[in-house]
Parts: sequence; C-alpha cells; structure tokens
Amino acid sequence: MDQLHENLKSLRLNYLSEHLDEFLINCEKSSLKPLDMIDRMAELEILERNQRSTSQRIKTAKIGKFRHIQEFDWDHPKSINKDLVMGLFSLDFLKENRNIVIAGPQGMGKTLISKNLAYQAATKGYNSLFKTAAQIVMDLSSAESSVALVRKLKVYTRPKLLVIDEIGYLSFDQKSADLIFEIVNRRYENGSIIITTNLAFKDWGEIFPGSPCVTAMIDRLTHHCEIIKLTGDSYRRLEATTSTKKGKKNG
Repeated sequence: MDQLHENLKSLRLNYLSEHLDEFLINCEKSSLKPLDMIDRMAELEILERNQRSTSQRIKTAKIGKFRHIQEFDWDHPKSINKDLVMGLFSLDFLKENRNIVIAGPQGMGKTLISKNLAYQAATKGYNSLFKTAAQIVMDLSSAESSVALVRKLKVYTRPKLLVIDEIGYLSFDQKSADLIFEIVNRRYENGSIIITTNLAFKDWGEIFPGSPCVTAMIDRLTHHCEIIKLTGDSYRRLEATTSTKKGKKNG
C-alpha cells in the first residue's frame, strides 16, 4: 500500500494519494465495478485539480478583500445601469477582448464591481490581475534595465483580464503615462482591461499633464469598450455621516 501511495504521488495524483484508503472503503461498500472505479477515480482527481487551479488563479489575481456583488447597494447611486453591470458577469467581453471603463465619483462602488469581475474571471478559468494605476507605475518604474522592464511588462500583458484601478486619483509624469500606454497598446485587441476612474476622458489631461500619448491611449481603450457611468454621493461618506448622526443621538 505504501508503494501505491508513492506511485500515485509520482504520477501527481495527489488527491488519490491522500484519500486512497477512504476511496477504497467507499468503493467496497458500493460494490463498484473496476471500470466504474477507474472512472470515479478520474472524476475526483480532475475535480481536485480544478479546485487547486482556481485557488491559484484567485491568489495570483491579487484581488484582496472585497464585498460580494450581491451586497452592492443598487439604490445608492443616483444613476447606474444595473442590467449592463450584471451582464458583464457572463464574461462575454473577455471572449471578444473588449474593455470596460467604470467612471464615477469616489466612493460609488467602482472598485467593488471591478474586483468582483476579476474574481468571476478567475473562478471561470481566466487569468486575471488587479492593480491600482499607482502600483503599476511604481512597479514598472523600478525596472533597472530595458530587459527588466520588458519582463515586468509581460506581467501586465499576459493575463486575460487586467484591472487598472483608480486612474485619476494621482497625477503622473510623462514617463509614467508612457508606461501605462505601453500596457494598453500591447493588450490592444489581445486581452481585456477594466479601468476605474473618477474623471471623464476629457479631463485625463489632468492625470497625465503634457503627455502626448493620452489621446492614443483613450482611443485604444474605447475602440471595443463598454462604459459604465455612476453618479451620486460617496457611499463611504454617507456611512460616515450616518454613523456620526447615530453617535450624537446616542450620546
């Protein structure tokens, strides 16, 4: 039996190696025929491998903590196209290499929606990556050579879905704009990007002041794109205000 365990490990049949005794007992109780037993063994091993792969994709997506889309307060925004947002969870936009731009004021749930889409992609077999614009610029700017920069760029061009969160919260110099443009350009019609931003495209010159690539960046992003606009007041500010009022009342 010990040798069988080792053989299963050598074949990378990890699930069967770890659960062999339990599996054999269940097979004996159910009187499975040899062919049915092999079929069941294969099913369990495939299921285990799929679960491990999904867990690994979620881990490498760098999504972090987030609230489920079912917890989103659809009544909070003054305007939002719920049908359009929920339709994105079919992930058809990934199959067509289309982009998503989620635009609206701070605290409207843009990051919540984008994280849920990245999570959905990971659970459905797609490699995804979630990063803020600042994190991407900091990472690429740290490259000490052109070879290192190319290697880092591949991190952002390889996943089927890349989420660039919080474009518009910080201003970037021309070099930083060029780095983000390089990612957008390399992914153009080869993979999907989700952008969250608090500024309209006409105001992106404020994010990348003096950068000549802004127009080209917007052109590539919006060529095959769904734009979701949210309007209203910050949900976090509303929660803070409500908590303050309750505190005063209770005090």
